[in-house]
Amino acid sequence: MGKRSRQRQKNQTPGRDRDSAGWGAGYADIVKENKLFEHYYKEQGLVPEGEFEQFMEAMREPLPATIRITGYKSHAKEILHCLKEKYFKDIQDLEIDGQKIEAPQALSWYPDEQAWHTNMSRKIIRKSPLLEKFHQFLVSETESGNISRQEAVSMIPPLLMKIEPHHKILDMCAAPGSKTAQLIEMLHADMDVPFPEGFVIANDVDNKRCYLLVHQAKRLNSPCIMVVNHDASCIPTLQIDSNGKKDILFYDRVLCDVPCSGDGTMRKNIDVWKKWTTSNSLHLHGLQLRIAVRGVEQLAVGGRMVYSTCSLNPVEDEAVIAALLEKSEGALELADSSADLPGLKWMPGVTSWKLMTKEGQWFSDWSVVPSSRHTQIRPTMFPPKDPEKLASMHLERCMRILPHHQNTGGFFVAVLVKKAPMPWNKRYPKSCQLAGLINKGRLLSHCKEKKLLFPGKIKNPLHCRPPPSKKMKLFGYKEDPFVFLTEDDPVFTTIQSFYDLSPDFPKLNVLTRTHEGKKRHLYMVSKELRNVLLNNSERMKVINTGVKVWSRNSDGEAFGCAFRLAQEGIYTLQPYIRSRIIQVSVEDIKVLLTQENPFLSKLEDDAHAQAKKLGMGSIVLKYIPNPNNLTEPQCPIQLCGWRGKTSIRAFVPRNERFHYLRMLGVEVFRDKQGLGQKRRDGGKEGKEELEDEVEKDEEEEGAEENEDDLDLEHRSENGSSEPKTDSGTQQMSS
Repeated sequence: MGKRSRQRQKNQTPGRDRDSAGWGAGYADIVKENKLFEHYYKEQGLVPEGEFEQFMEAMREPLPATIRITGYKSHAKEILHCLKEKYFKDIQDLEIDGQKIEAPQALSWYPDEQAWHTNMSRKIIRKSPLLEKFHQFLVSETESGNISRQEAVSMIPPLLMKIEPHHKILDMCAAPGSKTAQLIEMLHADMDVPFPEGFVIANDVDNKRCYLLVHQAKRLNSPCIMVVNHDASCIPTLQIDSNGKKDILFYDRVLCDVPCSGDGTMRKNIDVWKKWTTSNSLHLHGLQLRIAVRGVEQLAVGGRMVYSTCSLNPVEDEAVIAALLEKSEGALELADSSADLPGLKWMPGVTSWKLMTKEGQWFSDWSVVPSSRHTQIRPTMFPPKDPEKLASMHLERCMRILPHHQNTGGFFVAVLVKKAPMPWNKRYPKSCQLAGLINKGRLLSHCKEKKLLFPGKIKNPLHCRPPPSKKMKLFGYKEDPFVFLTEDDPVFTTIQSFYDLSPDFPKLNVLTRTHEGKKRHLYMVSKELRNVLLNNSERMKVINTGVKVWSRNSDGEAFGCAFRLAQEGIYTLQPYIRSRIIQVSVEDIKVLLTQENPFLSKLEDDAHAQAKKLGMGSIVLKYIPNPNNLTEPQCPIQLCGWRGKTSIRAFVPRNERFHYLRMLGVEVFRDKQGLGQKRRDGGKEGKEELEDEVEKDEEEEGAEENEDDLDLEHRSENGSSEPKTDSGTQQMSS
C-alpha cells in the first residue's frame, strides 16, 4: 500500500482486541465515526451520487483477508492446486454455529487465480480444526515465501508496470516489501533463466524497515534484488559501465508508492478514524511531489512510473500528478490503463477539488488563500486554472478504487510514461560541457541563451550549475563490505573440480562480505547488479544484495571441497553444476524430508545406484516432473543434501520442508501439546552443516507470525497414519 506517514504509524495504539474482525483488522473499542471526514468527502464528490452511505458502511466493515500466491510460475501453480484441492473444497461445505462458512474467492482481476480473499475471522478459524489447519498452512507458507498476506489493492501497482525480465526497476519506498516481491517474481517469469537481465533496487528511508524488506525479499532467493537505504526524494543518481564508458543508470520502471495519510486503510487501521484530519494530506503533499519528481528524473525515456497511495484525498493524488505533469512540460504523459486489469472496478480521476483546513475552512483557489496560510497550503495543491491545460493532462486516466465497489481498501494509482528527458535536466549543461565553454570564452553567451543568468554579475562561471550533491551520510547499522572474487581466486580451484562447474559459470558474479580472513559464505548477483555495485560504492548505502550459494564446511576439505551448497541459491546455481546430482523420485523426497539421516538403502533403486557412485560431501537432489503423471508435482524441485558414508540427508530449512511435503501429499499440522519442537542430531555426518543451514525465520526481523510446534503426519491412501516426526530434523521412527 502507499505508506502512511511515519508519525502516524508510531502513534498507533497497540494491544487492542482484534478478534472481532478479519485477520489483522478491528479495534473493538474505537468508534468508527469522524464527521469531518464525512463532510470533506461529501463535498469533494469523489463517490458516485447515491452511493455515499454504501461507501461509509463499507469503510466501517472489517477488511477481508487477502492472500497472494508468490514464487515463480510452476511452483505457484502447484501451491494453487494444493489450496484448491486440500483446503477450499472442504471449507465450501463447512458450518460453524449454524452459519455456513463462505469459501475463499479468487480476485477476478488478478491474473491466473493467484490472489484470493476471505471474510473468515480469527474466532471462526479457532472454532474449527479444519480452518485451524488452513490457517497454519497460510502461516507456514508465508514464512517460506510461497504465500504473501497482502491487501488486495496493494497488488495493483506492480501489475500496471508491465514488467519484463530485462527491465531495470527502482522501488522508491519499498518497505515492507510485498510489492517488491511481486516485481521480483515478474523478473523471474521464466524459471529456466537463472539470471534475468533485469533487477530490482528496493529503497526505503527507514533503516530498520530496510531489514524487514530484506526479510521479505530473501524468501524469493533472487540474485537480482538489492536493498538500499536512502531518502527517496533525493535518492542518488547511479553510474554504470556501458561499453567501457561511464553512463548514468536510468530505470525502465519506477514504482513510486509514496508515504500518505492512509485514509483508504480505515478498514484495517482503525485508529485512522479518530486521528484523521485534513492537515495530514497538506503536510504530506510536498514530500509526495518531491519523491515523484525524483522518480521521473531517474526514469528512462520510454519507461513507465506508477504513482500510488492508499489515500482517497485529491491533494495527495490528482494534485501531485497534475503538478508533476505541469513541471514536465510535455515530457510526461498519463497512460490509459483502463483495459489492463479486466474485472477491476475503479473511478476515473477528478479534475476539480477543494482544500479544507482542519478548522473546516474551504479554499478553491490559491488566490484566496491568506498569506498566513502560505507555508501550509501551496499552489500545487490546487487544480490547474487553464481549462485547455487541464484537459490535456487527462487526469481522468488516474484510477481511484472505492471500498464498497469490490469489498477492498481505498486506493489511488496513476501510470506515467516518459516521452522525453525532463526539461530541467536539459537546461543544466554537464560539467564537461561547461569546461569546454569556459575554455572557449563562450559561457556568458551560453548562459544568456539558456536563461541561466541571475541578477548581478557571475563571479564564478560554474554558478549556473545545480549545487553539487552532498556527501552521503550513513545511519543505522554498519554493513559488511561487498567484495567480488576474481576469476583466478584460489577458492574456485576445488569448487570447480568438485562440482564440475560449466565453462559459462559467471565467476565474476560471486561475492563475499569480508576483505580479510576466511570466506564463510559466497553469494551471487546478476551481471547488471555487479555493474551497479562496482560503480557506486561511495554513492549509495547497500543493506543487502545477492543470494547465498555456498557456505564453508569445516569438514568438507576432507571430502574434496571446503564449501557446501546452500539451499537459498540452489535454483540459481544448479544450472551450472554438472556433477554431484542425484535425480530423485517423489518417494525419495518424502524419505529425505521426513527422516533425519536415512541409510542410502532407503532410497529407491535408481537414486540408490546414483548415490553409491558419489563420494562423501555436498550434493544436489533433483526432482524432474513427469508430465504423464499428473498426481505428482508438475514443477521441478531441487534440494541441497549431504552424502555421508552410509547415509544421506537433506539440508532444507524447516518451513521449506513443510512446503515441499505438502506438495507431495504429506499433511503438516501443529502439535498442541508442544511436542516435537526440539531439534535432534541423528548422526555425526553433516551435523555442523545442518545447524548452519536451517536458519530460523523467527530470528529474522519482520516475521509476521512465528510457527508454533509442528508435527508431520504422512497419510496413506487408506487413511492410516505413519509415526509422527520431529519438526526440526523430521526424524521418523522405523
